[in-house]
Amino acid sequence: MPQEAKKYKILLVDDDADVLTSAKIALEPLGHTLLTASDGLAALERADAEDPDIVVLDLMLPKRGGLQILQRLKGHPSMKGKRPLVCMITGNEGGRHKEFAEQNGVDDYLRKPFAMPHIVDIVQAFIKKLDAGIPNAKTKP
Repeated sequence: MPQEAKKYKILLVDDDADVLTSAKIALEPLGHTLLTASDGLAALERADAEDPDIVVLDLMLPKRGGLQILQRLKGHPSMKGKRPLVCMITGNEGGRHKEFAEQNGVDDYLRKPFAMPHIVDIVQAFIKKLDAGIPNAKTKP
């Protein structure tokens, strides 16, 4: 009997409703649980309550910035490649934000505007890593 594919929780965080809706539609065919948040505080609450495996995280958010959320989820470059896997998305062209995200363990970084298949490719790559068995980055139980 073939082994059933593991279902993962994917948290999508963006204050742009169109980006959230488009990403959700693009990722639905993968068959995983999709969670959304449209501001930083809601993202932290969702992450604490749902313990997502993958987070697609906008850099610029109301109520708490994406970099603060990244620090809470990962917090150190040594956490790169550990669960939850985080892809930061941003319309900001500056390299400083990317460098800071990398210093805090971000797993991938995507500049807006982007075609939705790019998000699907990144999430599928993350799923392959999770299927291979990666350690959890969370420092709390």
